[in-house]
Amino acid sequence: MKRIILQVAMCLSPLFATAQSNGTGANLSVGIEKKLDSRWSIGASAEFRSRNTFKTADRWLADLSADYKICTWLKANATYAFIYDHRRDNTSYNADNSPNNYRPSYWTPKHRFNLALTASKSFGRFKLSLRERWMYTYRPAKETKRYDYDNGYWEMKEVKSKSENVLRSRLQGEYNIPKSKITPYASVEAFTAKKLLEETRFTAGAELKIKKKHVFSAFYRYCLVNKSADPDGFDKQLVGLEYKFKF
Repeated sequence: MKRIILQVAMCLSPLFATAQSNGTGANLSVGIEKKLDSRWSIGASAEFRSRNTFKTADRWLADLSADYKICTWLKANATYAFIYDHRRDNTSYNADNSPNNYRPSYWTPKHRFNLALTASKSFGRFKLSLRERWMYTYRPAKETKRYDYDNGYWEMKEVKSKSENVLRSRLQGEYNIPKSKITPYASVEAFTAKKLLEETRFTAGAELKIKKKHVFSAFYRYCLVNKSADPDGFDKQLVGLEYKFKF
């Protein structure tokens, strides 16, 4: 057991070192999965994400999901997630570049619905999968504080509600190492909204299964933002640790 953990650490240590020197945060999650029969399974998970070189909480998430195995190579999924999101502070400016108003950071809820289809195919010890996921996110309106520089006072202003539809396309490959409980994997995922590529995620990690019930995963992720679609966005790096209990 110690040898298996050491192997995972050695494989991922260069990625963790890079993320600690240049990255922005961590992604930690725990989950459970219950197999109901040969086709149906249900699950739940909780997730925490940080940013600002692990110093600032970015969001909390809890979700419920259901999977249906259509056939040996195709699976469907439906998920609802409640997200408590930390919005960054923001300053707007006048035409002469003088500050107009300032909004401090604040927490806001979000509701997210996912529908996905995943097709997979094995080639010897290699396995490839393609997942197409429709993601709908709704953020309710919220009253927040704002400082008006022109008038010199604080006031309450409403941040309007917002909804977004995103198509997430992920291609993933994994390799079944002979006589090993560790499965390395890598993936690339594209986020498309309003016919524009918003973000591309590159992920590399490894999964460790213990007696088919306990599944641990560690990964490194680089998120490349398309500045044409999101001028205020920025590239991010994440290191992640996940645990899932299957029964």
